[in-house]
Amino acid sequence: MKQPAQSASRTLALLLLVLAFAGTAGAQAPAPARIGYVDMKRLLDNAPQVVAGRRTLEREFSARDAALKADEQRLTDLRRKQSTLAKTEADALQREVDALDRSIKRNREGLRSELKTRSDQELDRSWREINDAVVEFAREQGYDLIVPSPVVYASPRVDITDRILDRLRRATPKSPAP
Repeated sequence: MKQPAQSASRTLALLLLVLAFAGTAGAQAPAPARIGYVDMKRLLDNAPQVVAGRRTLEREFSARDAALKADEQRLTDLRRKQSTLAKTEADALQREVDALDRSIKRNREGLRSELKTRSDQELDRSWREINDAVVEFAREQGYDLIVPSPVVYASPRVDITDRILDRLRRATPKSPAP
């Protein structure tokens, strides 16, 4: 009758051994992954590098934009004047109105195209700097994964956007007010 008792003690010993290994395996398990979230739209709207790029573009294109607006105002004035003239005088003025209208459309399209190209260049330059700041932050803080927007949901607890913005602001030299 010793066999059932021996079997029970062997089972108990085996169970204790399994539990001991399970506890050891749990202690050796890697730490949970550290994940962060970055709202890229907010980052690209508020990063000082992007804001400075916008100001540069405004200064670069302001004279051409003002000239275009002046031409548009002149066209409006000519059309008003044309509506008050006699038919023969209005017909003579029509050629000038048409030529100015074509010129405005051509200039507006050229300005729009050049502005788009320059905006893309500025954004590309800023994007590299912003991306490098995110990667550097993640490495320094021990993150395993940074998820950019858009996502379905990200808890405010994992949102590191403000911390990245602070880093970018500290890295950007203050420029004197224009």
